[in-house]
Amino acid sequence: MADRPRALLAMSPEFLPLLFPEPLLRRLCDALDLDPGLIARDYADPAVQPVLAEAEVLVSSWGTPRLDAEALAKAPRLRAVLHAAGTVKSIIGEEGWARGLAVSSSSGANALPVAEYTLASILMAGKGIFTLREQFRAQRSFELGYVHPGIGNFGRTIGVIGASKIGRRVIELLRPFDFEVLVADPYLDGAEAAALGAELVDLDALVARCDIVSVHAPDLAETAGLIGAERLAAMKDGAVVVNTARGRLVDTDALTAEVAAGRLSAVIDVTHPEPLPAESPLYDLPNAFLTPHVAGSHGNELSRMGLFMVEEAERWARGEALVHRVDPDTLWRQA
Repeated sequence: MADRPRALLAMSPEFLPLLFPEPLLRRLCDALDLDPGLIARDYADPAVQPVLAEAEVLVSSWGTPRLDAEALAKAPRLRAVLHAAGTVKSIIGEEGWARGLAVSSSSGANALPVAEYTLASILMAGKGIFTLREQFRAQRSFELGYVHPGIGNFGRTIGVIGASKIGRRVIELLRPFDFEVLVADPYLDGAEAAALGAELVDLDALVARCDIVSVHAPDLAETAGLIGAERLAAMKDGAVVVNTARGRLVDTDALTAEVAAGRLSAVIDVTHPEPLPAESPLYDLPNAFLTPHVAGSHGNELSRMGLFMVEEAERWARGEALVHRVDPDTLWRQA
């Protein structure tokens, strides 16, 4: 491609081959005038400064140095940041938004495996699989023909807390099933919820009505402890809490008490603190299913995050609008 926009990579180097395996790296270099052997970890690096001074596009990810006023002064031609990771809050500040940088993120790509994990958790929890597995492993036998009461996925009520990218994708994935889906989000109206395929309710109504509650709200100061002892106590006996958002949204001690009492079950991919201390009862409770923060992109899923930004680079080089552009006006209330 003629007159490719000058670009610079800025990230922890170990992520480059995971995000951009060879075919994707070739496409990225075809779209942008980019040296894959030069990765900025410090904008004051003498090897980086000449390229940064000419760069129109910064391709970033985890480990990218923050674009503060000093860094932006070294990048007078910078117009776009293509972030092959989730949130851009740690790398773009007011100075970048004030300049009018076009910022794109792969948060939408990261939402997909989280939603898939959530769907699998809901279906398995509804069927009682997590607890039954522990019972079967302990008993090493079962009565053929025995009908397990209280399990199944017909007519369950599922609650989605937060109509985030992940929350919306979860609602979409739930459509083919015989579920009633409720959603709680202060920035969503009833018509929008109905269009998604869910009923909008307030958070207290959601926790009281649902068989399975899945947390997808952002990690903000005002959402810390969002699901505390009072809301956990309001849940139905036998309800399940699924948390793939952030650990501090759910009161760990209160959840542990409810799960230890056998009243609630939990599928937990994120905790507070993270990881939990080795002595936490949640590791051993049969109705708690813990995973080590794996719902988001791992392994080959990282290359999908890279693909999202390769496609954005190609759009930018063609003079087209970015599809995954970040809106600074709503960024403050996003994960």
